[in-house]
Amino acid sequence: MFTNSFSVLFYLKRRSNYVSGDLPIYLRITASGHRIELATKRTCEPEKWNSAAGRKSGTKEDTRQLNVYLDTLQSKVYEIHRQLIADEQEVTVETIKAKLTGQSEKRTMFLQEFEKHNNRLIELKDQEYARGTILRYAASYKHAREFISWKYGSADIEIQKLNYEFIADFEFWLKSNKKCGHNTTMRYIAYCKKIVLSLIKLGLLQKDPFFGFKIRKKEVNRAALTEKELKAIDSKKFPSARLTQVRDIFLFSCYTGLAYVDVQKLSRSDIKTGQDGEQWVIINRQKTGSQFRVLLLPAALKIIAKYENEVQCHATGKLLPILSNQKMNAYLKEIADVCGIDRNISFHIARHTFATTVTLSNGIPIESVSKMLGHSNIRTTQIYAKIVDSKISGDMRKLKKRYS
Repeated sequence: MFTNSFSVLFYLKRRSNYVSGDLPIYLRITASGHRIELATKRTCEPEKWNSAAGRKSGTKEDTRQLNVYLDTLQSKVYEIHRQLIADEQEVTVETIKAKLTGQSEKRTMFLQEFEKHNNRLIELKDQEYARGTILRYAASYKHAREFISWKYGSADIEIQKLNYEFIADFEFWLKSNKKCGHNTTMRYIAYCKKIVLSLIKLGLLQKDPFFGFKIRKKEVNRAALTEKELKAIDSKKFPSARLTQVRDIFLFSCYTGLAYVDVQKLSRSDIKTGQDGEQWVIINRQKTGSQFRVLLLPAALKIIAKYENEVQCHATGKLLPILSNQKMNAYLKEIADVCGIDRNISFHIARHTFATTVTLSNGIPIESVSKMLGHSNIRTTQIYAKIVDSKISGDMRKLKKRYS
């Protein structure tokens, strides 16, 4: 990277208690407004120093040898500067000093920093980061490691070698070799970008390799249960207590909009009486940290009362006896089959169902739904609003009737 300014200057450095005698010669290097000073380990009499030339005046042999030494030192600095530009590396006074003095520059490796970041997430598990977030970062790290091994035949790569080509090739590799969908690919690349941005903030990387690369996700329809499907699950009598329990907790999420990780952490103390005298769930969402507030509908209150004296709830202090996400999803597939629902159902569909079938479709304003879902940006909620065709149809019928 070219610098706006670059200069080399030799000068005599006077000490505060200087009276007479030789003064040390210092080298000052300036690059893009930053400068650094280095001792040359040579001295000169002040009266014989030519400040304009930055050299000692005279024709004696010792003078000639000193000036040749300074010329050689200056040539080394300019050569380092030229080489940095040729290699398209950031020209900084620290880099020049390290190369000039022979100090080995600390090599910062991308995967090493990525792993360090992921280890910090693990240490803050359940305190600041959900298990799902940690697993997604781990998957992104694993793919990056495999890609670097495939492309460069090495175990890691220096952060200075990260560039646009690296990002573009990584995107292509994820789609072609790993068969990742577009949005999944963008998610993995976004995690890598967060690592890179943290390195830039720490001053370890000067140039952003993501400059010019757009992380764009394709809009997808958010699957949700229809009102008919929701009623089918709600009214079904299941042959086992375990299926009934999974159904109840799934329905609780459908009627509250809580994600799995938030239902899992929910305790009785999270149920509070509002100013209206009604029962509310008021928590901070695990994923975003934003506050989640939702009025408990009668169906949700009925489920809470059903498990009020459940043994597991008393033992753990939790509101509901929820299983692992993996087990919940496995049982939900079975529930879908029993109810004649011809598609896969996962626990997260419950949150989408609350946003669409339970609230937006029943005329709840999108601003209110956004608050209840704990979204930090209403644009996230608008994704749900776009698929509520029945609501749009109903609104247009009212408009049609008015103009008839």
